Amino acid sequence: MNWYIDVLKKYAVFNGRARRQEFWMFALFNILALIIVAVIDAALGTYPLLYAIYGLAVLLPGLGVTVRRLHDTGRSGWWILIDLIPLVGAIILIVFLATEGDAHDNAHGPNPKAAVAY
Repeated sequence: MNWYIDVLKKYAVFNGRARRQEFWMFALFNILALIIVAVIDAALGTYPLLYAIYGLAVLLPGLGVTVRRLHDTGRSGWWILIDLIPLVGAIILIVFLATEGDAHDNAHGPNPKAAVAY
């Protein structure tokens, strides 16, 4: 849950790098939250009002963590636009997001994996 909250704290941060775990944990909790909000919205009979409000609330944090994830792989954040290509673009973007980040410092900052001490 901390991964989700950390991304929300960096509401509109588009610089720096994000680890795979940060991105995918945010994606997981976001999907679960969307399902819960959709069920509540349907039960109240207001669908898609709450669903749309939640979607708008997490739009910028979601874009921010995606751009930072692309930065971790050494790519520009503009690669997010490849998702606009039907079907193929989404597959390519998922591959980029699932690729391991640069093990060394890159143009977008130091390796976030090296900064985490366990």
